[in-house]
Amino acid sequence: MNKTVLSFVLFLALFCGCKGGTGERFVRSVTLVRPVRMGGEYLKSFAGIVQEAKEISLGFKTAGQIERICVKEGDFVRQGQLVAVLDDADYKLGVEALQIQYDQLEDEVTRIKQLYEKKSVSVNDYEKAVAGLRQLAVQLQISRNKLDYTRLCAPIDGYVQAINFDEAEMVDAGTPVIALLDTGEMEVEVDVPSEIYVQRERFAGIVCRLPLDRSKEIKMNLRGITPKADGNQLYRLRLGFEKTRDIPLTAGMNVETVISISENVSSGLFVLPQRSAFQSQGKTFVWVLAADSTVHKVEIELQGIDGNGDVVVSSGLKGDEQVVKAGVDALHEGEKVNVMADSSETNIGGLL
Repeated sequence: MNKTVLSFVLFLALFCGCKGGTGERFVRSVTLVRPVRMGGEYLKSFAGIVQEAKEISLGFKTAGQIERICVKEGDFVRQGQLVAVLDDADYKLGVEALQIQYDQLEDEVTRIKQLYEKKSVSVNDYEKAVAGLRQLAVQLQISRNKLDYTRLCAPIDGYVQAINFDEAEMVDAGTPVIALLDTGEMEVEVDVPSEIYVQRERFAGIVCRLPLDRSKEIKMNLRGITPKADGNQLYRLRLGFEKTRDIPLTAGMNVETVISISENVSSGLFVLPQRSAFQSQGKTFVWVLAADSTVHKVEIELQGIDGNGDVVVSSGLKGDEQVVKAGVDALHEGEKVNVMADSSETNIGGLL
């Protein structure tokens, strides 16, 4: 009998040790929903693409043969960094020739001036000599500028998108040699159908969710809408980030954009799915997600249930919270959770 008890105790010890040996803490996964103002606004979700605000084509201000390309496609360059150089041998000779002419004419003008002061040279001859020196000085400066134009520098910080020519090739002045992406400012492009475009005056707010962390919503501002539909009858929206600091953005990234459309009805009531509310000690609560991915109880007051079976909240919410949609009975105050993204009508299968 003692051996049997001892074996059972050892089995329990081994079982507990194996179960907790990994040291991993279980994190519960939840889905979220935003309170919708009753009769006030509704939400529409669309897929968007992060784009650079502008693309700059860099070219030399003078013609010549490319001597060296100093960057590669994909390189990040700083403002003022050298990116390409032309063969400047002929330009240096041109500057040297004009410099010799200028120095010689300057000596002649100095002698003419001395003669003019002694009234040995007419005013007309003296002024013509001075004008000739000034004209040669301008030509010399133009040659020096052309010599400087053989060095192509980046006007902004950005990434090299494309290099259109190779070394030893001839290029004309202004020919695009390098395409540079301006990473100083990013924006999101979204295509919306006509039923959303016609309601553009009633956009109450737009937020963006990144694919790596859909629990965080980034506020956006509307920069412009293309007034003409494309072949698919879609209108393109350009959205700017209100704040881009510490946001991991790259050109071509897929994001989710949520547009709030106002119904022009003033109401202090909000609608939530019925399963997002729960009772505790005679009061009604919802779980609200905090910035640190933890959930906290918020007390609410219910007015009733609408025709769709959702609860109508009369107080306790401001409308910008992210509320846990389901599984509320298993959560605890301050518990850290993992946010799962809901499937979108425009993102079937969660491919974005």
